[in-house]
Amino acid sequence: MKTIGKLAKELNISVETIRFYERQGLIEQPLKPESGYRMYGDALANQLKFILKAKALGFTLKEIESLMSLSSSCADIESMGLQKLNLIRNKIADLQRLEKVIQDMTDSCKANQDPQSCPVINSLK
Repeated sequence: MKTIGKLAKELNISVETIRFYERQGLIEQPLKPESGYRMYGDALANQLKFILKAKALGFTLKEIESLMSLSSSCADIESMGLQKLNLIRNKIADLQRLEKVIQDMTDSCKANQDPQSCPVINSLK
């Protein structure tokens, strides 16, 4: 059992992040004893680790809530994972198209003979 400050430090997050997840209903706030501070146990620390890992994979808080719920079946979770994977693949394709456009624009600077005219600026006008 540890205080919110110690737990936040252990997970390398802020106390406010933990409070935010409490307010969002992703984790329960421990009861505060009359004699001191709320104490956070291993189960809650594991829930926070789960949330942080899922966020790092790009899941939204709503998706994380679904992942954490006991009512989500493996098939539902697989479907969510496949949807997320498709979204990531689409973003990668968009970024690759953007990379090509910018590469072509900057390549046009190399061939430019007019120092008063910039092909990149001209293409943005």
